[in-house]
Amino acid sequence: MIHRRQLVALLAATGFSCSPSAWSQADWPTKPIKIVVPVAAGGGTDFTARVLAEKLSTALGQPVIVDNRPGASGNLGVQHVANAPADGYTLVMPITSFPINPSLQKLPFDTVRDFAPVVMVGTLPLVLVVHPGLAAKNVQELIALGTSKKPLSYANSGTGTTAHLAGELFNRMAGIQMTSINYKGGGPAVNDLLGGHVQLYFSTIPSVSQHIESGKLRALAVTGKARSPELPNVPTVAESGLPGFDVTAWFGVFAPARTPKPVIDRLNAELVKILAMADVRQKLANHGVQPGGGTPESLRDFLVSDIDKWGKVVRDAGIRAE
Repeated sequence: MIHRRQLVALLAATGFSCSPSAWSQADWPTKPIKIVVPVAAGGGTDFTARVLAEKLSTALGQPVIVDNRPGASGNLGVQHVANAPADGYTLVMPITSFPINPSLQKLPFDTVRDFAPVVMVGTLPLVLVVHPGLAAKNVQELIALGTSKKPLSYANSGTGTTAHLAGELFNRMAGIQMTSINYKGGGPAVNDLLGGHVQLYFSTIPSVSQHIESGKLRALAVTGKARSPELPNVPTVAESGLPGFDVTAWFGVFAPARTPKPVIDRLNAELVKILAMADVRQKLANHGVQPGGGTPESLRDFLVSDIDKWGKVVRDAGIRAE
């Protein structure tokens, strides 16, 4: 026979509560909600979180505060949320290296088990851009150059970033070996590409769109499964001769593991509605983000798939964290 004290302990360990208020969706929220952004204010993740926070505050009738907690390659803020109470009042929107870091670093949390997915916020396809002095007008010509004796070099915005691993995946699928040149962020990488110090870069679209329009850079392909609305005349890498190539950075909202399901479901429902709003979609599109949506389960599946995918790229390329 299970005694009452044993039952309480068992339910607590599995994420249940004997308190009706903890499971009553109608009673939540009763205080401000915090969305942790694990980078400094001003970047794409921060901007996206603030757009959602404003709308979510109106929908829930409570303040929704963006809490910037930079440090440790985005892991400091994520760890804070992993250790936070699982009550729906502390959320996190990790940076795009969230599914990559488990393969590069020993983390103080488990990227899958320690978090409850809420919703996919949006995706950010990259664009493969080259210096106009490079004799490549398309992906096949780039691959041909990569097989020549003179090696190609590509910029990346930091070890283990999506831009870095996009280049390594391209190497593996194209059967070439471009040299990766590390930069501290996308800005310096773009500047050196414009100056001809490196030959190509897998960039976010907003970072280089004006340079593509002016002819200072040439766009060869976008990295997602489908063409980008921002660059409709630019083919995908997959349709350019590397079928199956798909690199997409993304943002999602997560809560601590064992957050009550009614709270997760309410958050998901409200955020899905927010992501469908025309003004929100336009704001995100202006920053290169293709609005998401979907269920918590679909986000979990996407996360697990991405961790497996990037883990293989990291192992095959022998990448080590700096």
